[in-house]
Amino acid sequence: MEYIDMYKKWLEFDEDTRKELEGLDEKEIMERFYKELEFGTGGLRGIIGAGTNRMNVYTVRKATQGLANYIKKQGIENPSVTIAYDSRLYSDRFAKEAALVLNANGIKTYMYKELRPTPMLSFAVRHLKSTAGIVITASHNPKQYNGYKVYWSDGGQVTEEHAEGILKEITSIDYSDIKTMEFDKAVNLGLFNYIDDEVEKDYVELVKGLTVNWDVVDRVKDTLKVIYTPLHGTGNKPVRRVLGEIGYKNVYVVKEQENPDPNFSTVKYPNPEEHEVFTRAIEMAKELEADLIIGTDPDCDRVGVVVKNKEGEYVVLTGNQTGALLTHYILENLKATGKMPENGVVIKTIVTTEMARKIAESYNVEIMDVLTGFKYIGEKIKEFEEKKDRKFIFGFEESYGYLAGDFVRDKDGVIASMLICEMAGFYKLKGMSLYEGLMSLYEKYGYFVEDLKSVTLEGIEGSQRIKEIMEMLRKDPPRDIAGIKVKEVKDYLKGIGDLPKSNVVQIILEDESIITARPSGTEPKIKFYFAVKGKDNAEAKDKVKRIKDEFLKHVKL
Repeated sequence: MEYIDMYKKWLEFDEDTRKELEGLDEKEIMERFYKELEFGTGGLRGIIGAGTNRMNVYTVRKATQGLANYIKKQGIENPSVTIAYDSRLYSDRFAKEAALVLNANGIKTYMYKELRPTPMLSFAVRHLKSTAGIVITASHNPKQYNGYKVYWSDGGQVTEEHAEGILKEITSIDYSDIKTMEFDKAVNLGLFNYIDDEVEKDYVELVKGLTVNWDVVDRVKDTLKVIYTPLHGTGNKPVRRVLGEIGYKNVYVVKEQENPDPNFSTVKYPNPEEHEVFTRAIEMAKELEADLIIGTDPDCDRVGVVVKNKEGEYVVLTGNQTGALLTHYILENLKATGKMPENGVVIKTIVTTEMARKIAESYNVEIMDVLTGFKYIGEKIKEFEEKKDRKFIFGFEESYGYLAGDFVRDKDGVIASMLICEMAGFYKLKGMSLYEGLMSLYEKYGYFVEDLKSVTLEGIEGSQRIKEIMEMLRKDPPRDIAGIKVKEVKDYLKGIGDLPKSNVVQIILEDESIITARPSGTEPKIKFYFAVKGKDNAEAKDKVKRIKDEFLKHVKL
């Protein structure tokens, strides 16, 4: 169907949709209707609004009908789906609409009574033995976005196999094929259910049980000063509950960012990777002389960390730096307390710092690379569980996602916040800040520095430009960059080792510097990752800048 015909069809859906669509110009109509909002391996993500290429009640219902059809074809007895949602615009409504579509298809649903973090959805899917899970969130994206992520019974994001099966069902149905039902009827039939508070209590107890060294906690819980910001999202209650029940006496929340707010009114982007989101927290930290600032994104799966350097200034750590610190802290204290598993594994992604490899190897612990995306870490945890040949210790990715334990199968900002506080206490007992702890790791393992260039290329033209860049890197890669020869070009689309095929190109230089090009699977972006090692911090920073600048000239960005 031509986009203009679909546009005309949507004009008849309901009065509000018609009013929104009637005022659009030709270009905007095409943008909204030239394709369906893509269901990738993680689900849907897009700008909120009317249209097939937007997040709205109708695209959510259609995706859910596809999921319902797929579940029913699996032949599962008494299927159920667990649902959670964040603080974004329409998240609660989209969650409820998804539940009612499933209910109309005879599938029982369990939904959190109020907004909750994505990792708590992962936990609840496993805990309630659900067939699948849905979380309505656009993670750290700008306020105009929302999204729809699908999880399977293991608590991890759906694998390519399930995603392809669900997508096939979605594309085979028309909007007129979608079933739904009245809320009261769904409740009366026992199809729509709210999640019992005991589920969250069980989650909190398991999180507290991941404490690595209780002696450290007991010695610092009365004196460690922590500033916390949930950035208007879902982390406020669970993060503060866990820290409070453990016994930390001095956890202060940034009041202006405490409550849910779909407009994220105090920040440009609700993303802990952006330094500006910590402006208010840093003001509080200076006033209270805090040891640590932590911030979680709207669905509380990512964590940003701010620490004090030797000059007394508050410095925002990168995801790689926090991940390296946590890897070292966990392994050091597992060893010290005699809890190190013999077959333990640390997992990182292919674009995550190589410093983690050096740290793990120094403790004789295996380290494993997976493709970008935490679902691949979740898949490995499931594999270890089935084969019983390895024990997952810790996993992280450069984009501020961390996980310990195996009862959640996605990055978890609640778990990470707890471990980061414990780790800050560990260094405080040594008379060091986390920043000084990081410097000591650089001295021991080498000066690893990473950088990222993320380029947004929206619309039809943007999508074509991203394809051209990836094609150029495959067919005509540079021979040298910043005076350093290219040693190897890895095309993950052809398959590397036992990793699944992926649209990623990695350029390895002779000095082991790494450049990775990867189009985003959820946003109209292409990302370039740069990783180097230097003799000292200054040399490493200079090298990464030179490589980055020259490479971006090569791809004409």
